[in-house]
Amino acid sequence: MRRERQESRPNYREKIEKLGLSFHTVDELPYWNETAAYQFERNEIETLEAATNTLHELCLAAVEKVIENQDFGRLGIPRQAWPVITKAWNDDPPAIYGRFDLVFDGDSPPKLLEYNADTPTSLLEAAVIQWYWLQETYPERDQFNSIWEGLVLKWRTLKEEGFMPSNLVHFACVDFPEDLMTTAVLMDTAHEAGLEVQLNWMQEVGWNEDTKIFVDPGQRAIETLFKLYPWEVMISEEFGPFALQTYSKMNWIEPIWKLVMANKGILAILWEMFPDHPNLLPTFLDGPRSLESYVRKPFFGREGANVSLHGTNQDTAIGGEYEAGPYAYQAYCPLPNFEGNHAIIGSWVIDSEARGIGIRESDGPITQNLARFVPHYF
Repeated sequence: MRRERQESRPNYREKIEKLGLSFHTVDELPYWNETAAYQFERNEIETLEAATNTLHELCLAAVEKVIENQDFGRLGIPRQAWPVITKAWNDDPPAIYGRFDLVFDGDSPPKLLEYNADTPTSLLEAAVIQWYWLQETYPERDQFNSIWEGLVLKWRTLKEEGFMPSNLVHFACVDFPEDLMTTAVLMDTAHEAGLEVQLNWMQEVGWNEDTKIFVDPGQRAIETLFKLYPWEVMISEEFGPFALQTYSKMNWIEPIWKLVMANKGILAILWEMFPDHPNLLPTFLDGPRSLESYVRKPFFGREGANVSLHGTNQDTAIGGEYEAGPYAYQAYCPLPNFEGNHAIIGSWVIDSEARGIGIRESDGPITQNLARFVPHYF
């Protein structure tokens, strides 16, 4: 694994805009950065793939343990959601996708930082933009990237196996460019699989008090909904109780048990179940214990908000809306630093299978929402 300097393609901004990446530059700073690329050896890609598959299996086991023991309280999950999560897990509804954030330097085993299992973004960049970059820049090389194919296959399987009562899938997200682009990829792959798709903003999803069902702006019943919206936020809002009360009347993607898997507290459950596993970092719920250097992470935090480093030569803290916690305390594992570029691997899971990676870089040790996306090849 090494970082190489590259020449940007002529008119690259226009090219990626045509593919849907609208915010390639933010405040005159690049979000999509093709002045660099990461080159891997095949064995390094195989290591990342194997670690991703292993970690997904471990996370499924951890979710099962939490549900079997009704241990939701340790993860800060409201009691009213416990029976719904339990039933959803036992009913085994399909889950589409997730993204592990991993530390990997090409030599040591990949280490899990967290699992974005409910609302992962940067899907367009990973599945589409860097693939077209590869075809134009290194057509004779390969890339760990079958994300698009995996999504199409999963949607087609759901259609053929009759999971959905009709051919229509509603999609909902908030009006942020990254959320919309990620949702667009899910919609395009569902359409390619032969499904009808309809997009609405989350605030346009309505509730019909007479029929006790969620409806779209045209008052059509929503039977299957992909929502790029965090479960912990949704169940705390005005219509959250209705979602819990009528959960089994609608197909929810992602399912509500992702509220357990995406919770940072699951990192501590994993360490309790699989201590000293080569792909895990020591993590605790009751404080840092004997950790000399550690990262404090809010259970429900996103994009680096309210993450803080302690006991390192780079101690720092990021502000945000999750200051009240609760928190998990994870052993500090520094990101590989390439001339001031701190690289993190986003490893995608589609239908429980590792399907590809994307790499983001930050100037500091905490990865935030505007960390630069850099393509890769091997």
